[in-house]
Amino acid sequence: MLDELDSAIVRHLQEDARQTNRDIARKVGIAPSTCLERIRLLRERGVIRGYHADIDLPSLNRGVRALIAAQVRPLSRAVIDSFQRSIAELPEVLSVYVTAGSDDFLIEVTTPDIDALHAFLADRLALRREIVGFRTSIVFRHLRKTTIEPLDAGYPGVTR
Repeated sequence: MLDELDSAIVRHLQEDARQTNRDIARKVGIAPSTCLERIRLLRERGVIRGYHADIDLPSLNRGVRALIAAQVRPLSRAVIDSFQRSIAELPEVLSVYVTAGSDDFLIEVTTPDIDALHAFLADRLALRREIVGFRTSIVFRHLRKTTIEPLDAGYPGVTR
C-alpha cells in the first residue's frame, strides 16, 4: 500500500512523467533527494513499471478500434499461455486480457479501417484451431483515465 506522500508522487508522475524530480518534490513539499529516493523505491517495489508516451492512434493509421471476445478449447494452461503470447505479438493487437466467464479472452485491436479489421478477423483469428468462437464489438469512443488513485482502507473489501 502507498502512504499519502507516495500517492502524491505517483499522481504527479501520472499527470506528467517528464517533469523534473525537483518539480515533483516542490509540489509534494519534500526535499529533492527524498523525492528521488521515494521514486527509486516505488520503481523497486514495482509500483512504477515504466514511463510511456500517450500516442494518438489515428496518427499511426489505426483509426478503427475493436474489442474481440474469444473462446478457446481445449481450455488448459498451455493453450491459454500459448494463445495469449502469440496473439499479443500481432501488430494489430493493443491488449490481451485472460478472462473468466463465457469468454476466455478479451482482445483489443486497432486497424486502419473496417476492411482491415475484417481481414484480421478472417485471416488471423478464424483460422486458428484453438478458437471455437469470437464476437467483435467496434469501439466508437474510448475514454481512459490517465491518473489512477489508490483505493483507501474505507473502500469495501480493502483492508490495511
